[in-house]
Amino acid sequence: MAQASKNSRVTSATQKFFCSCGGEVKMKTLFENGKVKNIAECEKCKRLERRPSDFK
Repeated sequence: MAQASKNSRVTSATQKFFCSCGGEVKMKTLFENGKVKNIAECEKCKRLERRPSDFK
């Protein structure tokens, strides 16, 4: 009987980030000047950062 591959057995969990104001942080992708930028934005206070961990 065939074994399941290592990658198919691994489960992944998504991590949620929260701003100090209490809002949830969502990742967004912007296309500016021919470049793709990923930014994190708080839904409640509309604060923008480069990555979700910068909201601490």
